[in-house]
Amino acid sequence: MPRLDRGWEMHILREEVQRNGDDERTVGYYRVYHDGVPQNGSDMSGMVAEAKGPGANSPANNGRRIKAGNYPALTQNGTEYVTWNYDESDSRDAKPKPGFELRNTGERSEILIHPGQDFLRSVGCINPCTSLPNGDEMITYASSRRRVIALIEDMKSYIGEGFPRRNGQRIPGALVVIDGEP
Repeated sequence: MPRLDRGWEMHILREEVQRNGDDERTVGYYRVYHDGVPQNGSDMSGMVAEAKGPGANSPANNGRRIKAGNYPALTQNGTEYVTWNYDESDSRDAKPKPGFELRNTGERSEILIHPGQDFLRSVGCINPCTSLPNGDEMITYASSRRRVIALIEDMKSYIGEGFPRRNGQRIPGALVVIDGEP
């Protein structure tokens, strides 16, 4: 899917499927853009982990990653993950954790960008991380959490007064673009 090169965009390019025993994950690269301009900073680009493919937005609870496409972003209003008022602790057990939601995901719901840990944290969601050179490399929770918070703070800064002040709201001008079906 092509980037629109307007507004806040997180572009994800899926590259490969990795295995660790019977577990599979899809890995790729991400970069943040403001009106088509790539943003600098270590947390504005990196890698992501998702469930195995192929991408499918139906049926619900299918155990796969979502299809490649363009997805509007929302502030997350859940019990496990939220965009506003997440727990400040770096502990893996602290709740709620930081995250934001993707919309227009077909029959799928609660598709989030949130911190990962170990091999992969959840099914359908996207976990930003530093580096996943092979299936033996685990996701470090603290660095994944830092990246999610950086993405949220960058959206808040870029969008300014238009950024929703509460959870469960559409983030105007924020889009996640996913390419590739390895």
